[in-house]
Amino acid sequence: MEDHDTGAGASAVGMSGASPTQSASPQQVRFSRHAGAHQRHADPRHPGPKHAGPKHVDQRQTGASQADQPKGKTRKRRKRKRGRKVFARDENGAVPQPAPAGTTASQPPSPPLQAERRPPLQSPPRPPPQELPVFAALDLGTNNCRLLVAVPGRHGQFRVIDAFSRIVRLGEGLTASGRLGQAAMDRAVEALKVCGEKLRNRKIRKARLIATEACRSAANGVEFLDRVEREAGLKLEIIDRQTEARLAVSGCGSLVERDTQGVVLFDIGGGSSEIALIDLTGRRSPRLANHIVSWTSLPVGVVSLAERFGGRTVTRETFAAMVDDVAARLKAFDGRDRLAHVLASPNFHLLGTSGTVTTLAGVHLDLERYDRRRVDGLWMDRDSVDRMIERLIGWDFQQRCANPCIGADRADLVLAGCAILEAIRGVWPSERLRVADRGLREGILSELMADDGVWRDGGRGA
Repeated sequence: MEDHDTGAGASAVGMSGASPTQSASPQQVRFSRHAGAHQRHADPRHPGPKHAGPKHVDQRQTGASQADQPKGKTRKRRKRKRGRKVFARDENGAVPQPAPAGTTASQPPSPPLQAERRPPLQSPPRPPPQELPVFAALDLGTNNCRLLVAVPGRHGQFRVIDAFSRIVRLGEGLTASGRLGQAAMDRAVEALKVCGEKLRNRKIRKARLIATEACRSAANGVEFLDRVEREAGLKLEIIDRQTEARLAVSGCGSLVERDTQGVVLFDIGGGSSEIALIDLTGRRSPRLANHIVSWTSLPVGVVSLAERFGGRTVTRETFAAMVDDVAARLKAFDGRDRLAHVLASPNFHLLGTSGTVTTLAGVHLDLERYDRRRVDGLWMDRDSVDRMIERLIGWDFQQRCANPCIGADRADLVLAGCAILEAIRGVWPSERLRVADRGLREGILSELMADDGVWRDGGRGA
């Protein structure tokens, strides 16, 4: 709220006795303010300074008739011009008050009216602001357990009010045994207990809790989720690969610009990698997932690939073998040519949503500490990606651990992720790669809110 200057207004009122074209001296301004204060108590039959003059002087106030006024005295005339009221004191020293309008000198003035006492005005209590509906998304993957809690914002957007992420490596040893290990399940259950407490502490309108490749492929995956329900109080659903690909696309819709003609979106996970081909040459729908023309889910991710080829010590020959393994799987993907008509266009690009590409971006920016705000949405050109992969291949395990954007938790996985990325770039070469620090959880939230209709109501809920 703007604070208006009351001093300027007071000066303007105080100069009402002067000519509008004259500027008043400081003495006149101070006097006018003084006279204005008395004007509030003056007789209504005798207006204030603007109309005051010798003909309107009250004899009761001056104690003399007009004929008795000395003609040579200019001082009193100046006072009368200014409208100054002079009150004569009686024998007791009291100053008589002017008679109110409608009374005569023989009538005593009426006693002043007592103002009716009323309780101070109070503003009515404000109604509590309408609570925004709360939505939640949980993704239990092969490597991570992640939770997002959010409220809707502007159309197509939301604001995160709580989050949780922990590396649990649920798929550790799964490639060799085909089952979830006891230690891995224990780690996951402890993380899910934290998520359960966060969800129970809020009034959640809608939530979707999913499990992906590790639970999908493990022989004891369903048994493990029964344990999760008993101990953590959460009921998770195992989603299929097509749903996982669609959710990844839904989570990245805001990073695909209007002039884009084609995108290959990939999500390199711990146990699988989802790839979706998106054709935007026709009329664009508000939901990016509606433009998927082909998709695949490779049963290989950073954890499974690193366990088969080794992640701590990775030679150039080992790295090339990992790339060839993934490339052979992509060669069997029948729909890989569905974007051939836009591959040469400058409006075609890759869009990566995974820990691999966010790690590359952090190393590229030479961050002292990972910063999502700088990474999410970052563009990297072909040469920058080449340099970062070459740089990581040249580092040993300890050097990878020492990098703040990799750390010990990812040091044995990052090169396996780079190998998957290289195989993808070999099939769909592009001059540009956009990095997304978002994925399945954001896709779940976007779909939950859209289906609930909150954005049709201005983000305030139905």
